[in-house]
Amino acid sequence: MEPGVYGLSAKATLGPVETRRLARLAEDLGYRSWWCGEHVVLPSPRVPEAAMAPEDPILDPLVHLAYVAAVTERIELGTGIVILPQRNPLVLAKQAASLDVLSGGRLLLGVAGGYLEPELAAFGVPLAERGTRTDEYLDAMRALWNDPAPVAFEGRHVSFRGLDAHPRPTTPGGPRVVIGGHSPAAFRRAVARAHGWFGTGSTPDDLAGHLRGLARAAQQVERPAHLGRLEINFMQVDPVEVTTEAAHRYAELGVTRLTLYPLPLEDPDDVARFLERHANLPWT
Repeated sequence: MEPGVYGLSAKATLGPVETRRLARLAEDLGYRSWWCGEHVVLPSPRVPEAAMAPEDPILDPLVHLAYVAAVTERIELGTGIVILPQRNPLVLAKQAASLDVLSGGRLLLGVAGGYLEPELAAFGVPLAERGTRTDEYLDAMRALWNDPAPVAFEGRHVSFRGLDAHPRPTTPGGPRVVIGGHSPAAFRRAVARAHGWFGTGSTPDDLAGHLRGLARAAQQVERPAHLGRLEINFMQVDPVEVTTEAAHRYAELGVTRLTLYPLPLEDPDDVARFLERHANLPWT
């Protein structure tokens, strides 16, 4: 099990000085991955299901990770997650390939279908189409990353032919894809289409429940051999402090990357101390 850190593209940690300081500290302390989420827009006034208030600042994840890539050398760079249906897949394929090249193959491209209807609606995406768009956009991006020229793709939501896009990603086959979410559809998508899954919860028991969902999905859909073993990426929230006992349990459950979220992100010094405390957990 490897340690990761999440969410430092928001609030008091999003500035260049703070990002440079904390990213280098995380890498020096042995954290192996650096994750960030996204909301392009947020409903105002806030709706109950929104995890953030509309005035909470959060950077674009790919722009943020490009900066982190430039000030670090080894740490993996994860989007946890990009809301794929509201992205143009051709533009995102170019952005992801560019970041993969500039980071030397460190990108983990986490995507999901989203959950905030007002945000999706602002992009003209009906909530009912988020799943089909997610699947189709992934296929379109992989075509641009891998297919010989001229590249063509025909789908319901995106179609093109006679195109090519370079540079291709440094990572063979394109950036490793991670699917986020806890729904049966997300579990099936992770098993059938992704190198890894990204989920959240408050306890190892929450994770165990998600793993049962992934196991059911594995009985329903086939996993392509080239994807290898499904990587389990989990973030504990509420509480954000992870105990030694919990860390041992997460490792026993087969977590690949345990990602820490040092809320409330109001003081960079508090975040630094959080990272220093948790660096001493039993990670192996």
